[in-house]
Formats: sequence, structure tokens, C-alpha cells
Amino acid sequence: MLIIPAIDLKDGHCVRLRQGRMDDSTVFSENPVDVAARWVEAGARRLHLVDLNGAFAGEPVNGAIVREIARAYPDLPIQIGGGIRSGETIEAYLKAGVQWVIIGTKAVKEPDFVTRMCKEFPGHIIVGLDAQDGRVATDGWAEVSEIKATDLASRFASDGVSSIVYTDISRDGMMQGVNVEQTAALAEGCGLPVIASGGITDMNDIQRLNAVADRGILGAITGRAIYEGSLDVAEAQRWCDEQETGA
Repeated sequence: MLIIPAIDLKDGHCVRLRQGRMDDSTVFSENPVDVAARWVEAGARRLHLVDLNGAFAGEPVNGAIVREIARAYPDLPIQIGGGIRSGETIEAYLKAGVQWVIIGTKAVKEPDFVTRMCKEFPGHIIVGLDAQDGRVATDGWAEVSEIKATDLASRFASDGVSSIVYTDISRDGMMQGVNVEQTAALAEGCGLPVIASGGITDMNDIQRLNAVADRGILGAITGRAIYEGSLDVAEAQRWCDEQETGA
């Protein structure tokens, strides 16, 4: 299982939000490229970037920083979400060196867009499902729909989506623990690899997720915990690797 550090971008800075609220953010660094270096040195094998401004604007806002990080680490797989709502944006990010783009709001409001993009950019599309009480939220978590996350994930299984990033927004940034059972149930239900996000606090959460990794959990995105020091990226990844190899 991969430990995937999150770098959330707002106004050019690395921040963390609480429950997706733009007015409740903590700035952890004014230089996101330096933050990327920190996690690379800790042994991260993938980075999760989010253009928070872009999620609300509906188009990339912090794209220049994303490109700078991709140039600095050309061999490091990067996934980016936030404001990705056109084929042109996807193409630009992939050309910049990003490995996967995460389609969120557009996937909920226009599922056929995902189908088309999977055909145009095979192997590079991730769908981000952000849910509260099991129902999908959109527009930077500003709106909660009536669509069940499990139903929508199943809809994308045949489209060629690489994986699902599943965020329980009631726990995101709150350090309350990850929703392990709902995450594993989503993976089993849709048949796609799922990356857990939201609420990861410490090694206990990593251990609980890893215990159900065989149900389809590809990795765990972690943000506030690694910035505030309750989870160590290097230690967590090393532990996961040891469990996989039986060392």
C-alpha cells in the first residue's frame, strides 16, 4: 500500500483545509516545491496535488506550481485534481509530466465526459469521489448531491478509469480517523483500486487500512497528519512495504 503525501495548493501556498472549507485553512509552507522535496526525500513514491482554487474556479489556477514540481521530479508519479473539466486541461497536465489527472465535479455532473477522456487518455484518468454520509459532493465540496458514491463508482468501472480517490469529507482535515469500512466496501463494490483519503491521523489508521488492502485499497493520501507530525511518511511506507514482503 502506498503512502501518498498531499500537497494542497491555495493562492500559491501549501495549505490544509478542514472539511473542505476554503475559509478554514492552515498554511504549512509558502513554497510547495520545497514541500515536494521533503516528501520525496522521505521516500514517497507518489504525490497527490490539489489545486484548491481551481476546484472552485472550474479551471486550473495553480497550474504553474504543478508544472514546476513535475519538472523538478520527472521520475516521480504525480496525480493532480482540482478544476480539471476539459480535455485541453488534461492534455496540458500530461504534457507537463503529470501521470494522472483526477476528475471530480465533472465526473458527477457529466459522467460521459469520463468515458470520453478514458478513451482519449487511456491509463491516465482517476475519478475523485468526495462524499458526506455516502453521498457525493461537488464544486470543491460546496454542494452535496443525492448520488451515492458506490453507484457512481460502479458506473466508471467499465470506462477504463485507473482508480478512485475516495474522500470522506466529514473527516478530512479533522484528524478523526479514516473511514476504513466504507472505503473498503467501495473498492469491493466497484471493482476498481481505491485510494483512501480523509481523516488519516497516525499509524493506527495506516495499519487498519493495510489490513483490508487486499479488498482493493491501493494507497492512502495523508495531509494534516504528516504536516503536524502525528504520522511519519518514511516510517509508514517502510511498515507497509514490510507487511507486503513479509519482512
